[in-house]
Amino acid sequence: MNTSVSPDVETILSDAMLRRLDVPGPRYTSYPTADRFVEAFGHTEYRQALRQRAQGAMVGGTGPLSIYIHIPFCEQLCYYCACNKIITKHKSRGAEYLVDLQREIDLHVVELGRTQPVSQLHLGGGSPTFLDDTELATLMTMLRGAFKVLPDAEVSIEVDPRTATPQRLRNLREMGFNRVSFGVQDFDPDVQVAVHRIQPFESVQELVAEARALRYESINADLIYGLPKQTPESFKRTITQIAELRPTRIALYAYAHLPQRFKPQRRIDDHALPTAEQRIRMLRAGIAGFIANGYVYIGMDHFALPGDALAIAKRQGRLHRNFQGYTTQPDCDLISLGVSGIGKVGATYSQNAKTLDEYRDALDQGNFPIVRGLALTRDDLLRRAVIMALMCQGRVEFESIELAHLVKMHEVFAHEFEELKQLEKMGLVEVSEQDIQVTATGWFFVRAVAMVFDRNLQADRVRERFSRII
Repeated sequence: MNTSVSPDVETILSDAMLRRLDVPGPRYTSYPTADRFVEAFGHTEYRQALRQRAQGAMVGGTGPLSIYIHIPFCEQLCYYCACNKIITKHKSRGAEYLVDLQREIDLHVVELGRTQPVSQLHLGGGSPTFLDDTELATLMTMLRGAFKVLPDAEVSIEVDPRTATPQRLRNLREMGFNRVSFGVQDFDPDVQVAVHRIQPFESVQELVAEARALRYESINADLIYGLPKQTPESFKRTITQIAELRPTRIALYAYAHLPQRFKPQRRIDDHALPTAEQRIRMLRAGIAGFIANGYVYIGMDHFALPGDALAIAKRQGRLHRNFQGYTTQPDCDLISLGVSGIGKVGATYSQNAKTLDEYRDALDQGNFPIVRGLALTRDDLLRRAVIMALMCQGRVEFESIELAHLVKMHEVFAHEFEELKQLEKMGLVEVSEQDIQVTATGWFFVRAVAMVFDRNLQADRVRERFSRII
């Protein structure tokens, strides 16, 4: 397939522009971001949010739920990983965890009843395929017994290719999964050794072909650039191989090397990491290569084939964003189950305990395992609306924001409009009397535009907690 660099993309993603905007910043799967959650928000506040939802449902005031289940277990440590995980070879831990999940589900049933509709269900980790097929089937039965999973619901699972076979994909399809995501990261053998994740191209090729034959509605492949031993030349080969596999979606993430925060990353040789210049070349090659092969740039790190629901949603202005990233689902409450899961109910965010012991201790006491969260203020809701409009539609209509939040944009955001002038000079946005419009160039750097409206980031310029934009 053709992986030549498009002249338009080459011009847009100039070295100067990429270097200038290569700063740490949030990914805005929420606003305020999770680092702003406080311990003052706990299980009592979460229970109250659920009760308010239940009361609203009784009068038809709420929509379907989204559900996320975190399976923390992995059989092997990947050195780059910053996810909340438990490395173990003991398969019995999966069955024990299902007991915990059932208790947490039961707590939700007490507050919400068993009639709550679900339009989106996602298993992540860790590695959900650490559970065997019988355990996964049991989990799905548990969920369907507690919630009403709608016939057209998006039901997705993250799959570690090292723990999957074509038969497993067939079994998952029979359980009701219609979307699958494969963690690829990189196909180069030297890179795979450096990050302790060996999975040959041929094995992933077989799985993607089987998923297509089984008519999974969406097949995603995750890639990471900036890993140890990667070079622009080696990463181009991975880009070519992924384009040959033709997944319906591709996620291209930047590796954030934060060994002071994530202990597994201390096993990575800092000297083996690519330079900033090389990272820029990899990003540009990835974007240009996928666009040249017919993929639509959705935003941030995501690409999709034109016929995929995500690409259609972007064309129609129906993109949304939640803790799992871009989605076609309208803004809805998210129930997050399992260790470290982050959820959203009404105007609140919440996070479960990060350790299995703390998680189980809360359940033993009959409590939701919430350890921190946030009740959003009016200002939070206003800024979230602006940031999500930028991140999803690339446009903020002043009239709709002003009517919904009873504010005057130019009065409330006087300082922000001054900051936007600099981005306007760079060609990232166009500001009129009616709206803010992200340009074609700005769409590649939409995080930088959204950051202008982040009050917390303005007040706290220490951004090392975030990954870099590039």
